[in-house]
Parts: sequence; structure tokens; C-alpha cells
Amino acid sequence: MTETQNANRPGALIAMSGGVDSSAGVKLLLEQGYECAGATMHLYNNEDIGLERSKTCCSLNDVEDARFVAFKLGIDFHVFNLSDRFKEMVIDNFVNTYLEGGTPNPCIECNKHLKFGSFLDRARLLDFDYIATGHYVQREYCEESGRWLLKRSPDRSKDQSYVLYGMTQDQLAHTLFPCGGMRKEDIRAKAEANGLINAKKPDSQDICFIPDGDYAKFITEREGEQKHGEIRLTDGTLLGEHRGLINYTIGQRRGVGVSYSQPLFVVEKNTADNVLVLGTAEQLARKELTAGDVNFIMFDELKEPYRCTAQTRYHQQDVPCTLYPDERGVRVVFDTPHKAISKGQAVVFYSGEYVVGGGTIL
Repeated sequence: MTETQNANRPGALIAMSGGVDSSAGVKLLLEQGYECAGATMHLYNNEDIGLERSKTCCSLNDVEDARFVAFKLGIDFHVFNLSDRFKEMVIDNFVNTYLEGGTPNPCIECNKHLKFGSFLDRARLLDFDYIATGHYVQREYCEESGRWLLKRSPDRSKDQSYVLYGMTQDQLAHTLFPCGGMRKEDIRAKAEANGLINAKKPDSQDICFIPDGDYAKFITEREGEQKHGEIRLTDGTLLGEHRGLINYTIGQRRGVGVSYSQPLFVVEKNTADNVLVLGTAEQLARKELTAGDVNFIMFDELKEPYRCTAQTRYHQQDVPCTLYPDERGVRVVFDTPHKAISKGQAVVFYSGEYVVGGGTIL
């Protein structure tokens, strides 16, 4: 915190992405009496994402939007260069997971290692009490258990609890979510009422380091052309040739390049034999999965079977299941078969509106 900041007021360093949520969040925290400063994370260089050095990376515009908002609201502004850490923990992980036949979620890795890891470390070095983000999620302290809890946003269409299941008790204790209890339209109205430049800025849709959304092209440019292989049915029947396993995702139906008497879906990417396996909708569904790298929020450790609901994709409806302790993490048994379970994706557990925890599908 700077010398001009009031030591008697709690200090919050806001992760400003350049978007409307974190910008409006600054204004909300100022109104609540926090001493605020903003910071944007510089996460990648042009060469890391395959752009020419001469081209302007879209994230630079976001930095300038955040800087302008900080100036408008009268707060200090910082830029943290975390590109090396981002490449190691997010970009490289993304590529390797795809090459291993999985479907990664880079937002989860970024939250785990950057936003609530490196960013929080920087905030502590600057003597801030809290960090804050524009995520649509709520936190509560449970007196009975003595634990911080993570709760869905009331704006279910914007709820981001799925990508925050990895937060620790220490991170939750030192993180504020000023937008968490509000709806998107109210956040935009708040920004517009205060003359913020990004009040009508569209939400980002694609993965930030793949602006054109072409994951296969991104991986191919880094790792070279992928080996073609066989497409087979679950019974071994040969159907055709695939263009490299990175071009397909579990549950995919269109664009596979084969014709058959009934609809077929990608049910497996066999990296050992370089075979793309197709099956029916019934064969796509599974009754259980195992998750590793598990983090629990509501308790420290799963010691006995636990009834809850689970969600295996972002913005998917959570469904009833039972959790069982497993030597690799957690075994999840669904009440009814669940479709399109993808290795590398997150499975997140809920008790009502509260996040129980989550892990990576093995």
C-alpha cells in the first residue's frame, strides 16, 4: 500500500482485466470503504501465442482500459509481468493435456496458479489485506465449521464457481468478490452511471491466449503436424482416418468425417494406439468417474461416502451423485449415466448452492 493510503481502512488490490466486472468492482469496494489499487497481469507475449512481434496483442488494449478506469476512479495502478509463470502453468499444461488425449480447462489453472497464487503473493508484498476479482461468485464464513465457503452467484447464467473450486481456505479468507451477489445488467448499469469506458464492452468468449479459438492450429504451430490414425467403432470396426486426435473432443458428433446408419459420437481418444473411438449416445454415457488433484472447501478430507451433486462442464446442470474416497482422489458415482465425461476437465461438487470441492477427471 502507498503512503497516501489510510492505514485504518482495509486495503484491497483488484485484479483488473480491462473488463466491466472488475472495473465496477473497484467502484463498489471504494463505496464500501476499502482503500483500493488496481493491477493487471501481463500473462503472455506475442511469441508465446503465435502472433508476430509487430502485431499488437489484444491484451494490451485491455491493459489500457484498466489503466484508464483506475485513473478515472483515482486509484493507483500496477502491471505485473507473470508471462513466464503463465506459460509454464497454463499454456504448457494446455498443450500437454491435449496431446495426452485430455480436454483442459486453462481458466481453472490460471485461477489456481496466477490469480489466487502469484497475484495474491504480489498483493501481500505490497501490504494489502485483500485481493479482489470480478468473478460472479460469493464467499461466506461458516461459524459452525470455522471455514470459508464458496457459493454460487444468484445470476446463474454468469456463475463462475465451477472454475474456482481449487481455492484454499487462506485464499478465500483474503479474497473479495464485489460483483458476486449482483446481476450482470446491474454491473453494467453501475459502470455506465460512473462513466467507465468499458461499461458496454462485450464479455470475452474465447481462451485469452487463443484469440481465434482454433485450439488445434495453436497446438500444431507449437508441436508440429499431428499423426493421422484410425477411426473405429467401440467394437473395433474400422470407419476411416482421423486428422490427429487433438482435432476432436469427447462427445463431438459433427465434423468427424464418417457416415454411418445412426448418429455417432466421440467416446474415446486412445492416445496409446492413436485411435479415435466412436460410439452411440448410450455408449457415450458413463455411470462413474475418478478425479485426482482434489480440493475440498467445505471440509479438509473425504473420509466416507458423501451425497451431493456434480458438474463436469462449465454452465452444465449439476446432477445427483455419491462421492467415495479413492487412493487416486475421489470416485464419483452418478445416480444415472452421465454423458461426455472428458479426461482433463474439472468435476465440481455442490451441496445446494455451495461448492463442496472438485478435482480433475482422470
